[in-house]
Amino acid sequence: MRISVAVLISALCLVCTAELSAQAGNQRPLKVVIAGLVHGHASGFLERYQHRPDLEIVAIAEPRRDLFDQYAKKFNLDLKLYYSDLDEAIQKTHPDAVLGYTSTYDHRRVVEVAARHHVAVMVEKPLAVSVADARAIKPAAESAKIPVLVNYETTWYRSNHAAYDLVHDGSMGEVRRIVVHDGHPGPKEIGVQPEFFAWLTDPKLDGAGALFDFGCYGADLATWLMEGRRPDSVTAVLQQIKPEIYPHVDDEATVVLTYPKAVAILQASWNWPFDRKDMEVYGQHGQVFTIKHDDVRVRLTGDEKVVPGKPIAVPYDDSISELRAVVFDGVKPDALTSLDTNMIVVEILDAARRSAVSGTTMRLEK
Repeated sequence: MRISVAVLISALCLVCTAELSAQAGNQRPLKVVIAGLVHGHASGFLERYQHRPDLEIVAIAEPRRDLFDQYAKKFNLDLKLYYSDLDEAIQKTHPDAVLGYTSTYDHRRVVEVAARHHVAVMVEKPLAVSVADARAIKPAAESAKIPVLVNYETTWYRSNHAAYDLVHDGSMGEVRRIVVHDGHPGPKEIGVQPEFFAWLTDPKLDGAGALFDFGCYGADLATWLMEGRRPDSVTAVLQQIKPEIYPHVDDEATVVLTYPKAVAILQASWNWPFDRKDMEVYGQHGQVFTIKHDDVRVRLTGDEKVVPGKPIAVPYDDSISELRAVVFDGVKPDALTSLDTNMIVVEILDAARRSAVSGTTMRLEK
């Protein structure tokens, strides 16, 4: 059978048009509903992402109208974005995803509401205030077949990924010790927003104080470095160094996780003299220390050297790019943001809280 040139050209045009349409569909903005504005990270999110062409905020569900109005004035938000109820916001705007900026206590409610509408969710760290809430979130997500991601600032640090690569390319041998430092001088000391301070220092709404606020980073990184293995035991000491400021929660937390051949020490504090999010990883044959966002200090043999971290592969290089890829393309969330990893993170934090109260070591259930 002979096919004319015109037919071939027509067929090729149809293929190209289909490919371009698919690409265009992939490039449409991710429509999101912001659930809550009481989390201080909401301000940073709007500063960084509000005008991205691949993102569209279709609603903001916040019970406090006065708080929404503050944000609307600061960020020039359309007043039509306001809803007092998350369920109504989702019903009216049909988003692709919900971004949680509530208290940690409210994460369970946010996921359960989104699950009823089969809408993906990304919440700020940590996943939940208790194992009970985490175990309610997981079946809600699974039954609705929605992804639930947890956003940590440190997920997007090149330095952490450089350390991970050194651990897993065999350069350092088996991991023996992980030490993670996270925190700042304290929420009041750095001037967090009043609505953020109110729940961050409430043991019901935050889960604890510095332990949940900053211990979650170390628990997330340690679980990632240990390839998703749960620790055998958790031992924690919590302190109130500034009870006059933080009378109801800890402001200093030290947590020790044991593995068959390794230990992880999580140092979470509202008493550092400066902001920090860094870690040290020691192997059989070397060590790597992260330096802020981008660089690592490595010693394998001989002298230490500072090495820049490589760019993180797209779409895992920032929270919105990853969420878009998960929602639109069905890619698997990276381990740091995944629900499975963060179930373990909550187990660690919950066990640490119980350990500090009882003064004993907690062994995690197998």
